[in-house]
Amino acid sequence: MSLMSAMYTGISGLGIHSQAMSVVGNNLANTSTMGFKRSSTQFEDFFYSNIATGNSFGQVGLGANIASIYGDFSQGAFLDTNSATDMAISGNGMFMVQNDNTGNIYYTRAGNFTFDKTGYLRDTNGYTVQGWRATTDTKTGEVSNIGSLGDIKLDSFQLAPSATTTLRMVTNLNSNATEKTTDATNPFFALFGSWSGQADTALSDSSYSYQSTIKVYDESGTAHDVSIYYDKVSNAAGKNVWEYVVACAPDEDGRTINGTQLSTTSSAGLLMTGTLSFDSAGRITNMTSFVLSSNASGNYKDLSNWVPATFSQDGYPQLTANFTASSNASSSLSTNAANIKLDLGIHSTNSYGGWTSSITNASQVGTDITNLPTMNASTTSSTTTTSYSDAFSINDEAQDGYASGFLQGVSVTSEGVVVGTYSNNQSKNLFVVGMADFTNLQGLRREGGNLYSKTIDSGEPRIGTAGSAGMGSIASGKLEQSNVDTATEMVNMISYQRGFQANSKVISTVDTMLQEVIQLKR
Repeated sequence: MSLMSAMYTGISGLGIHSQAMSVVGNNLANTSTMGFKRSSTQFEDFFYSNIATGNSFGQVGLGANIASIYGDFSQGAFLDTNSATDMAISGNGMFMVQNDNTGNIYYTRAGNFTFDKTGYLRDTNGYTVQGWRATTDTKTGEVSNIGSLGDIKLDSFQLAPSATTTLRMVTNLNSNATEKTTDATNPFFALFGSWSGQADTALSDSSYSYQSTIKVYDESGTAHDVSIYYDKVSNAAGKNVWEYVVACAPDEDGRTINGTQLSTTSSAGLLMTGTLSFDSAGRITNMTSFVLSSNASGNYKDLSNWVPATFSQDGYPQLTANFTASSNASSSLSTNAANIKLDLGIHSTNSYGGWTSSITNASQVGTDITNLPTMNASTTSSTTTTSYSDAFSINDEAQDGYASGFLQGVSVTSEGVVVGTYSNNQSKNLFVVGMADFTNLQGLRREGGNLYSKTIDSGEPRIGTAGSAGMGSIASGKLEQSNVDTATEMVNMISYQRGFQANSKVISTVDTMLQEVIQLKR
């Protein structure tokens, strides 16, 4: 081996320690960079030269080389922010952003996103965050990401109105109350018979025991008051039975049957009538419901025109309130009707319910309580209408309609669901943020700007949502900080500095030796 080989061995040491110092410098420079992942330098020995050593052979190394520069993808600390669209990932996964000009997809842990003036959710590079439009199951409320991955973009800042489809009213009806309105011929429809849609007051205060009112909405988002009136039935064979009537303002009743506008009749405003039966302990046991037939004729207040209500798919009796006077939408049997389910805390477990009775209209009930229809396979909710000896109370009321509203703000759930909050006190699941993970994170290419791109070594990304397929959860209003540990980097810096100095000494020493060799000629 020559002295020149030793010189070049020292040079290799200078080179790798210089590169390692650059890595440390880059780490320290990005101590405050959001989502930054530090790198570490791994060395390896270089080629060896074989030399004869008596009866065997030896090897002399020719220096060192950089084996790899590993990325440390460990979790960084979280920083609280005041922006709901700032997101940090707790666990595995990366956000996906797209360069609109090239169509290239990049991956990042830096979740400092904002909506721009056109409604796109973008990162600091101006790249668009990728995700799905949220699809919400109306029954379970579960949110899913159906469809293709694409840009997260607010197309509209207004929430369209939604007509009421369910009205829930749960009360306690004092079992000690007395009947206010009687009818010897039809005791279960006495309150119904007192209704006068053409009078200044359709139902006087003295004709019923209790009343509850709730606002519902038509398809244009206009609010309307719907009231439920209750009165005790004294002629009920000793049973605890209450009559109820569901009604709207008579002048807002837009139903038309056989060419007659109901708003011009004494039935104006009457939407449903029926009974509630309770056992001796005040627990509800049955509910009956009658609505105006779509084939009604003559006097619409005639009980023969009132037929057992149809049921919704999930077993609730339905009424129809045609506030906007839409055509062919004047009864629950009409194909265009926007029906409202009435939930008083009892319903049928059978799909579309049904009644166990042979009667076809309310006039057949008469004075015999056994003629009242019975709801098929009825069951009660955890909170249901009762008839205890306590005072009248409204224990739960709700409806699912609303007027139009404007977007007031957004929030992001731990599952990455972007939820819009509107001026009408409604919220809507808008998008689901997309996430990706890789089998070999070390194979990702750093692109700058807190971005990574996939390579052959990284493999194809596994795409999903937060909390699924091994992905971590999302923390809104937080940013993941750099995982650089300053103390560790300073120790590494000292180590590399000493390595550099030692290798420079090798070079200077070899230089001295070469000077001695040259002077042999003198």
